[in-house]
Amino acid sequence: MRIGIIALLQESNTFIAQPTTLKHFEQDLLVTGEEVRTRLAGTQHEVGGMFHVLDDARVEVVPIFAARALPFACIERPAAEELLNRMFAAYEAAGPLDGLLVAPHGATVSEPWPDFDGHWLSELRRLSWPDLPIIGTLDPHGNLSPKMVAACNALIAYRTNPHLDQRARGIDAARLMIRTVKGELLPTMAAAFPPIAINIERQCTHDEPCHSLYKLADEQLNDEQVLTNSIMLGFPYADVAEMGTSFIVVTNNNPSLAQQLVNQLAGYLWQHRQDFEGRLISIDQALDQAVHLSEPVCLLDMGDNVGGGSPADGTLLAQAINSRGIAESFVTLYDPAAVGECTKAGIGAKLQVSMGGKTDTLHGPPLVAEVEVLGLYDGKFEETQARHGGFTKMDQGETAVVRTDRGLTIMLTARRVPPFSLKQITTFGIEPAKYKLLVAKGVNAPLAAYREVCKSFVKVNTPGCTSADLESFHYQHRRRPLYPLERDFEWQG
Repeated sequence: MRIGIIALLQESNTFIAQPTTLKHFEQDLLVTGEEVRTRLAGTQHEVGGMFHVLDDARVEVVPIFAARALPFACIERPAAEELLNRMFAAYEAAGPLDGLLVAPHGATVSEPWPDFDGHWLSELRRLSWPDLPIIGTLDPHGNLSPKMVAACNALIAYRTNPHLDQRARGIDAARLMIRTVKGELLPTMAAAFPPIAINIERQCTHDEPCHSLYKLADEQLNDEQVLTNSIMLGFPYADVAEMGTSFIVVTNNNPSLAQQLVNQLAGYLWQHRQDFEGRLISIDQALDQAVHLSEPVCLLDMGDNVGGGSPADGTLLAQAINSRGIAESFVTLYDPAAVGECTKAGIGAKLQVSMGGKTDTLHGPPLVAEVEVLGLYDGKFEETQARHGGFTKMDQGETAVVRTDRGLTIMLTARRVPPFSLKQITTFGIEPAKYKLLVAKGVNAPLAAYREVCKSFVKVNTPGCTSADLESFHYQHRRRPLYPLERDFEWQG
């Protein structure tokens, strides 16, 4: 039994003006052949789970291609074409396969293929022998398309947000592949696409309203004919025709049951759609609320959500905290220029620095303040526990930790890195328990890490390219009608 593995993942925010280039993938992950195993086999990523099962089963694993870039903008055409050329060349060179495990993201957008995941999966299906099993994993922050469903025998999305089960879902996919190749199972998949966009502020899977939706999905798994089911929460920052929530059910050779159950999930969401609208709190409301909460308080900066592609240099919360003089507060800002100034000045130096607010005009102006340089670091850190994203070794580039004259501690980084790991700050001399307020530039993804130290969380409706206020975006390509952006319509399923 020869099973191939291909992964191509990026969350593409189409509201960012600059494109994602090949360099973004080269900085993160762009490998073929055995280097795929070297980089991913021991990780919490879904591909790590695939390797684990296949190796244990003494299956011949054929690592083919893996590419990943941090969430950012739409992939420019030259980069998209180069990714496809490398993928398909490696696939052709891999030789005959009995099955193909794939790891698309689900929200990857490129020029000229808005449904980039559907495009490359369809091409793989076209290049393969007709009955080759193709089974894949998905990030639930994807916008599922009919092309993705048609290209694969089964698709399995992570079940947690924050995503702590990526490796487990890779294990599920690999086990399903082995049984399918052996002829023990015949996966049949159905999907449903209710016209609803779940607000990202409502997407934490262990809190309501998602908890009850996932409970219903779990109950469906009690039927032995159901092999797997998935909830695609959706990614509202990709303005594509498929934007919104969707569902998948995979049964063992029972397509009618798959359709019945997937319709049940879609119907539940439609009946409870009002529960999935965002509860939005302004910056001032959040700071007023925070002073009455148990400390440390984590302020989740939804408009500068790095895991959704934002620039990581949004200053609006930092400006408000600094102007109020709330000492013992902490924020991270991406700013290579400011890092350079602090590095040149040296530890212990005091200087005026312009920090953040340099990528665009959406996330606040630079914060200009007198600071003392507390520390300088190389920016490399490692996370050993399962955390959102599934990777263990990270590099935020040269890093400077400074404190303003009003008591705000700022960690300046030379590279954008989402706040998925507490090691991102503790590695560089930050002791979270000593702070009143800690700003994390995310929504749900930071929760797993910051729950270790923070007693309270407030999701803040800041402006930006990842704002939780969907009314602030000018969509051109999304499906219509789509609740809650449109309300005066009925849907029968």
